[in-house]
Amino acid sequence: MQLPPEAPKRPEAHGLHDRMRNDDYGWMKDPEWQKVMRSPEILDPEIRAYLEANNSYTEAVLAPQKDLMDRLFEEMKGRIKEDDSSVPAPDGPFDYYHRYEQGGQHPVFCRRANGDGGEAGEQVILNGNVLAEGTSFFRIAACRHSPDHRLLAYAVDLSGSEYTTIRVKDLESGELLADEIGSAQGDVAWSADSSTFFYTILDDNHRPCEVRRHRLGEDPEQDELVYSEADPGFFVGVGKTESGRFVAISSHDHTTSEIRVIPADAPADTPRLIAPRQVDVEYDVTDRGDRFYILTNIKGAEDFKIATCPLEETDPASWRDLVTHEPGRLIKYIRLFAGYMVRLETVEGLPRIVITDLTSAEEHAIAFDEEAYDLGMQPGFMFETTVLRFSYSSMTTPPRVYDYDMATRKRVLRKEQEIPSGHNPGDYMTARITVPSHDGAAVPVSLLYRKDLALDGAAPLLLYGYGSYGHSMPASFSANRLSLVDRGFVYAIAHIRGGMDKGYHWYSDGKLLAKKNTFLDFVAAGEGLIEAGYTRKGGIAIHGGSAGGMLVGAVANMRPDLLKAVVGEVPFVDVLNTMCDDSLPLTPPEWPEWGNPIAEAEAYDYIASYSPYDNVTAQNYPHILATAGLTDPRVTYWEPAKWVARLREVKTDSNLLLLKTNMDAGHAGASGRFDRLKEVALVYGFLLRVFELD
Repeated sequence: MQLPPEAPKRPEAHGLHDRMRNDDYGWMKDPEWQKVMRSPEILDPEIRAYLEANNSYTEAVLAPQKDLMDRLFEEMKGRIKEDDSSVPAPDGPFDYYHRYEQGGQHPVFCRRANGDGGEAGEQVILNGNVLAEGTSFFRIAACRHSPDHRLLAYAVDLSGSEYTTIRVKDLESGELLADEIGSAQGDVAWSADSSTFFYTILDDNHRPCEVRRHRLGEDPEQDELVYSEADPGFFVGVGKTESGRFVAISSHDHTTSEIRVIPADAPADTPRLIAPRQVDVEYDVTDRGDRFYILTNIKGAEDFKIATCPLEETDPASWRDLVTHEPGRLIKYIRLFAGYMVRLETVEGLPRIVITDLTSAEEHAIAFDEEAYDLGMQPGFMFETTVLRFSYSSMTTPPRVYDYDMATRKRVLRKEQEIPSGHNPGDYMTARITVPSHDGAAVPVSLLYRKDLALDGAAPLLLYGYGSYGHSMPASFSANRLSLVDRGFVYAIAHIRGGMDKGYHWYSDGKLLAKKNTFLDFVAAGEGLIEAGYTRKGGIAIHGGSAGGMLVGAVANMRPDLLKAVVGEVPFVDVLNTMCDDSLPLTPPEWPEWGNPIAEAEAYDYIASYSPYDNVTAQNYPHILATAGLTDPRVTYWEPAKWVARLREVKTDSNLLLLKTNMDAGHAGASGRFDRLKEVALVYGFLLRVFELD
């Protein structure tokens, strides 16, 4: 049997606030990490050898599951309609859509004459499969046609680092223009006359900090700086309002935002500030007629409200409530049409779509029947329309796309995700329960299992969670997870604090000095599922990615006795060291989420008390699989690598401890739709090995 790789210990002492900590594995952070993001081949040879040795070890340990993982891959692939396509979205003379080809890994973007349903009229405007030829990683980050439909600006990432290159294609000739812009974030906003576009630049520390204006045919090196963000804790992005009249530049961290606008028909104008930033005040802006419409939490509107103001008078003193704040009703998004406003909101963790007729002020909600489900408003190009496109799914129901006429209140099913290998929703049960947390808070848990499963506590259970940044975990459909459920697993999603599943307070009660509520809610969810008979103690696998990886790492330290296995995908586990390193891409913007341990001793001590890497102790741990991406700018590869090394050094059990690093990808893993399935098959193969199932 191949032995696990041993990582040498090279103690590094770090001190802050008269506290000292030692990091034996800090050497895994390449001193040239910024360059590695762009050119992964220059990674320090010793670090590369360690990562590759772990990859070899993981492959050897899971070799007996190779046939099973191959079956899982084919099973999941069989649920994908390989030649699938999106519902065409009308814009002027064309319908735009994307589709996949049989065997193709990447999307093919197309258009055809408006209303022409025939394939003969199709024009391929960007073929991801052709562009990806010869690459180990390829992702299309943006694909934006110009208002006059003659040009296409698109952005591609060739390393997984999320540094993209923007190119422009002439859709009449099919030729690429000479214009080429590197180090871009990938967002593109066109001027009204299609001669200019705005884009965001990433600096050497991978922070989107500048918006520039490019005029076609001119040297990108001479592009004019439109806006520069001085605060390293704020990210910048650029887009357009639904009317198409304004280019909007947003500056934001996780709790504070600021918007500037430029008329799309006057792209050379200086950006106009809507309202200066105020700490912990968020707002977003769109427009209709002579007014801006503003979604905001200003003046204590914790769960947000909608206000309006004149286009030329945007100071908050002029904002007038259109939809007042209602505690417990979280307004998440608004979308504006010429005659209607649509808002997506959640109440008690369940979403709903509410439509307001802006002429009569009459409003109504679209009704749904299932106990737990997910809704989404799909973006479109048309402003002068009465048709809203939205998506619906549940844990048993594959995604459906509807067109809803806001005037007649009739909905038309335009597409339902097809499962070629077959899927009968009636074979499955979905449910939602609530469990009490340590302080009495009621934590919702969504469940999926086969209808014929005996709920006698014997079933293995996979508990998924995230619980950060206010991100809610939707009770949506996933064809992949059926491969576990069909083998007897109960699949559960814990809607824990740190997300906004139950309103903004649910987020604020799971961040900063209340962060441990996130972990305790997750533990309570596990205990509640055991008590309700869905599984047994020691029969739970927990799964989380990124900040959800921090969650499962912390819970593995706190309550390993509950668990059989842990899967941390690109897990944020080295929280204290990362938050003390302000050169890293996300550190300053993350301080409002975790606290600033550099400036505040209290934040330092609190993060130190839960950071998974710092709290690994000599105890028995469950089976653990960690994954990483070499060019990941969000959770750097050395975090899971260090965590595994520390666990391997001190844990007292003989359970599996595996690290798999994708040497050709970043935060989101493999880029092709089938390559990504191989990574899912690895995770599921690991879990089935641990639970002795096939």
